[in-house]
Amino acid sequence: MAIEAVVFDLGKVLLDFDYGIAAAKLAQRSKILSPEILKLIAQPPLLFKYETGLMTQQQFYEEICGLTGFRGDMEEFTGFFSDIFSPIPAMIELQAALRKKGLATYIFSNTNDLAITHIRKHFPFFNNFDGYILSYEHGAMKPDARLYEVVEKMTGQQGERILYLDDREENVAAGAERGWQVILQESPDKTLAHLKALGLV
Repeated sequence: MAIEAVVFDLGKVLLDFDYGIAAAKLAQRSKILSPEILKLIAQPPLLFKYETGLMTQQQFYEEICGLTGFRGDMEEFTGFFSDIFSPIPAMIELQAALRKKGLATYIFSNTNDLAITHIRKHFPFFNNFDGYILSYEHGAMKPDARLYEVVEKMTGQQGERILYLDDREENVAAGAERGWQVILQESPDKTLAHLKALGLV
């Protein structure tokens, strides 16, 4: 059965990221040290609430200020929190090649509005997808089945017609349970080898 849609996770697949960068910057304007800040911004429950849309950008900022004593304004916080990404060139080139071949490509990510605003502005490749399934817009995070249903509705595809790339085993497993073809991203080279085996590149 032919693959009709290629669905990409964002973090650690197309873009690398490091919350430690944000924690170090925030610590310079806060009352607590960067390791403590890192625990707050990179792990549940706070990040889960924000990335499932249960907390607005303003509420997230105010919560961080209350927990850390951060003294900067919203604009400064936004810059510190969101400027944590770097491109993975081989994967960005892969997406462009698949799109050039006529395959529909999609972003499927657990993320937040601060990150997406930053990425849209600074990484032009992000605007070259057929659709975006972003956790904060749907009130659920991978591997919640509800979010995978959104992927199927948006792509108009099911089962083996979907190829899904993600760096987390639990997320890939949830796709495989739905009959999707899946690739666990361990390195760009391994992912490219998988795609070559499928005859896509």
